[in-house]
Amino acid sequence: MPTVEESALRKQMAAGELSGLICGWRAEEKYMVGRLSKQLIKKAAGGTFPEFNNQAFTNESSLEAIGDASQALPFFAERKCVSVSDFDVESKSADELNKLYELWELCPETTVLVFWYPTLDFDGKRSSKWKKFLKQAEERGTVVLCGRRSRTELLRFLGREAEKSGCVLPRPSGERLLDYAGEDLTALKSEMDKLCAYALATGQGQPPEITREMVEDMVPKSTETTVFLLANALVAGDYEKAYGLLDVLFYQNEEPIAILGALGASYVDMYRVRAALESGHPYQDAAQYGDYKGRDFRLRNAQKNVRSISQGVLRQSLHLLLEADLALKGSRLEARIILDELIAKLLLAAQEDRA
Repeated sequence: MPTVEESALRKQMAAGELSGLICGWRAEEKYMVGRLSKQLIKKAAGGTFPEFNNQAFTNESSLEAIGDASQALPFFAERKCVSVSDFDVESKSADELNKLYELWELCPETTVLVFWYPTLDFDGKRSSKWKKFLKQAEERGTVVLCGRRSRTELLRFLGREAEKSGCVLPRPSGERLLDYAGEDLTALKSEMDKLCAYALATGQGQPPEITREMVEDMVPKSTETTVFLLANALVAGDYEKAYGLLDVLFYQNEEPIAILGALGASYVDMYRVRAALESGHPYQDAAQYGDYKGRDFRLRNAQKNVRSISQGVLRQSLHLLLEADLALKGSRLEARIILDELIAKLLLAAQEDRA
């Protein structure tokens, strides 16, 4: 079977149509991998003697043990579940992987064999081992993709989580939470739990409401958000704010190369949007030049800045960012000095553009 979206798997789970291999959680969103996998494993194991019909393994488990478990009949039930978490293809020999594929081939209909990836990251396009693993999984079972959520989907998710905790999250508060915490569901869930606990303890009304002010007071800004604000300050020529935000990033112990990478991404977004607008196209057309699925807010943010800066200065700024990247990787100068000089040059370029 080909790779499917998680919605297709949910339909199978609801209909009770689970059998054979369900494999290769290619994850852009780890939180949903863990959440959906646990639901699947519980559903596949069934409600009859789950302690006997649910066997869990890890990358350290032997293939013999996994194979024996998958071949064993379920205990007084229609099916059983055998799950393997974070199976690392790169750590296995060719012989071990061939044994795995034979194991998949022999997996009985009474066993749901789940390979899932709650923490391990892998690139299925670059590694020949992972390519073969996913191809074999698609031929013998189902590969499920947990994709990145759109901003609208994230707002719905946050609203549901607030409701489960007995709170209300108005849309403006949800928007601000996404602006501050970013779009990683694990981080968002953690911040939502904190906000709900505070609202329940101090809020008024039934149910208590999470206000925008609560979000602004309690939620730390993500690196991406702070760098976006830094890009805003640079384009606006605000020296004090720009250096203040750089201080915040270093105080948070952010890696200099990560700061530079995020800042470079902001300028690339602005350059693409500016190019689209100058060509007479809407700014949304810039999405065709990068991976903006579920992250179209970056183009909206860029669109707010580019009206005050020319394409020529954006091109010059990208050259300055490249020079700083090379300096960080090859110079003996301290990273803070390199980034301080970069900020000064970007501010000067923006100022000259307005002169």
